[in-house]
Amino acid sequence: MIRSLILAVAVLAAAPAAYAASDCSNEANQTDMNACAAALYAQSDAGLNKTYKMIVARLKGDAATSKLLLKAQKAWLAFRDAECTFQTSAAQGGSIQPMLQAYCLDDLTVKRTVALKSYLACEEGDMSCPVPAAP
Repeated sequence: MIRSLILAVAVLAAAPAAYAASDCSNEANQTDMNACAAALYAQSDAGLNKTYKMIVARLKGDAATSKLLLKAQKAWLAFRDAECTFQTSAAQGGSIQPMLQAYCLDDLTVKRTVALKSYLACEEGDMSCPVPAAP
């Protein structure tokens, strides 16, 4: 329950910042918009990797749960990539496709990061959380 509340607050808090950061419409041309969107995705991907590494550190010494995290993350990456390929298929081959692809990757990556961060906010004894509470 508390983890769900923390997750909801994090999503709501991140929404205005994500929207402001994702406005590449001020760029002069499609090439610049594509580059802007790619930079946004790179930033969110770095945040995801940082959060993932924090979870890995908390799971140190728990090989079974670490293996499950790796399996889940690989499955999520495959889903994300396939979903974004599907979402942008109407623009395939067009100059706008890289921007749409980057926006999709960014959106799903931000959502995954929020989900992973919720694991870092678990309380001691929360059996619904696979990541131990911070010491």
